[in-house]
Amino acid sequence: MFDIVFLGTSASAPSVTRNVSATMVLVRGHRFLIDCGEGTQRQLLKSELGFRKLDRILLTHAHLDHILGLAGLASTFARWELHDTMHIYGGRKTLQRVRRLLNIVIQEQNSSLHVAYHTLSDGFVVYEDAFFSVRAFPVVHRGSDAYGFVFEEHPRRPFLNEKATALGVPFGPERGRLVAGETIALADGRVITPDDVLGPPKKGAKLVYVGDVDIVEPLVEIARDADALVIEATYTEEEREMAALHGHITAKQAAWLAREAGVKTLYLNHISRRYRGPEVEAEARTLFPEAYVVRDFDRVLVKRA
Repeated sequence: MFDIVFLGTSASAPSVTRNVSATMVLVRGHRFLIDCGEGTQRQLLKSELGFRKLDRILLTHAHLDHILGLAGLASTFARWELHDTMHIYGGRKTLQRVRRLLNIVIQEQNSSLHVAYHTLSDGFVVYEDAFFSVRAFPVVHRGSDAYGFVFEEHPRRPFLNEKATALGVPFGPERGRLVAGETIALADGRVITPDDVLGPPKKGAKLVYVGDVDIVEPLVEIARDADALVIEATYTEEEREMAALHGHITAKQAAWLAREAGVKTLYLNHISRRYRGPEVEAEARTLFPEAYVVRDFDRVLVKRA
């Protein structure tokens, strides 16, 4: 299960009701901040998420409305000594720009904060443990060096309680060992294997996050069968030419991707200040009924259907 908190949902510049790009994904005690536009610190405080356990920052690309808040965040980390290391993931050109930005902050404060820069590539593993993984994939946005991210739980085999009970497996650590893949011996000498009490593998939850993007056709297979797709919808079809000119997509294009990929739910953000939101959502729903325009501080849980 992935917990998403939308911290900034406006395109290019903040509006009265929306801040610029930033999204937090929480899973199993980990926090992944995707993009860090200007004012993200305040959004973190207003959302009551705060700054702790925030050591991985994932950047979709180098445009200022997605990275400018890093300077203030690094300054706070250094001043409050919240973290020893700040891990930042991005494309090569993105990290070059971020380095120049943060070097000013860290040098002027004479800070001991270490910033670890991780250069993304197609399939780069941002994080992986026994339960889930986070991987990067390239996205076309005004050229190269833009990335999206796939959060995906590993398949798991459900524990069949009724079958375990019928076999005489007691409640307690024995069942935990079987779930962990161990073979156990019962008091009467019978040997029980995981295959005796575990069902067939079931896919875990899948979340696909796309920042700014020019074209969506290459993303169909990446987003295939996702439980949630988060993607921009900067414009509506009335401004299709404007969208193409500036390297963005319309709500209808985002909906087309969700439909073609068999996505369960579509969440639209990065909304131009010319729209209030309902008109963007209405356009997307002409192709994909489970489409929602998100607002700052909206929170959604992504579970496997």
